[in-house]
Amino acid sequence: MKLSSMNYLFSQGIKNIWTNRIMSFTSFCILMVSLLLIGFSTLCIANINSIVGSVENKNEVIIFLDDDVTDDDIEQMGTKLRNMDNIAEVNFYSKEEAFEEIKAGIENSDELFNYVGEESPLPDSYRVKVKDIEKMSRTLMNINRLNGIYTVKAPNDFVKILTELKSFISLLSVVVLGALVVVSLVIILNASRASVDMRKREIAIMRFVGATNSFIKIPFFVEGMTIGVLAGLVAAVITVIGYRELNNVLMQDTTIWTAMGITGLISLNDIIWKIFIGYIAAGALISAVGTVMSTRKYVKV
Repeated sequence: MKLSSMNYLFSQGIKNIWTNRIMSFTSFCILMVSLLLIGFSTLCIANINSIVGSVENKNEVIIFLDDDVTDDDIEQMGTKLRNMDNIAEVNFYSKEEAFEEIKAGIENSDELFNYVGEESPLPDSYRVKVKDIEKMSRTLMNINRLNGIYTVKAPNDFVKILTELKSFISLLSVVVLGALVVVSLVIILNASRASVDMRKREIAIMRFVGATNSFIKIPFFVEGMTIGVLAGLVAAVITVIGYRELNNVLMQDTTIWTAMGITGLISLNDIIWKIFIGYIAAGALISAVGTVMSTRKYVKV
């Protein structure tokens, strides 16, 4: 196909948007709303997973050591802990450090702990963080096999709740996003088919005068892709503005976030380009699929 013919077909596709502006605007609105529903749901699920991940990273296993362990025993235990699977971080706290930490967190601690004396009544300990809390049970079994351990304290109830929450969120993500994608595709496909049906006379005339399949399909394809890109761009702008405002509202009082060890929502600066690229690509792809499927009824593939 000649370059001049391609230019003509592309210009016809753009021109058709204005010629059929009511149907084009309807398709634009339907696609934009569908993209917004899918996009906001995706951002919501991503932030929930991020929050769960932040809380998950706060998990800590405390390993209290026997009083008779030597410095060599402590060093060897630290090495074994660091070499274990599923261990993300290992920190040693001497009995003196642990005692000072407790006193620092209590007002008038000097008067309160006078009767204890200068010597710490606490044992030496290791504090470790695990990579995957779903493997917590196996990790605790490996830790308890080490020699020189007095007792191990782990947030078992917290781990159970968090594991169940992660599983529920994963299932909910698949169900919600899957349903939104299917419903959106069906609505958009019907809108595209209605737009093409309204112009079946135009298509029939083009076929009668000998127009090729490509000559008929390309303007529809260009029209659909343009509407899809514009819908994606507008949806991205709305999402960015809405996300920024929501973040500002939620961060007005950070007391709850700080107490949970959460810094807030995912930073907009980290995802802004992903939002624009994702929306525009999704809009163009959905429109392209809708256009191809809608024109199959009138054009031989």
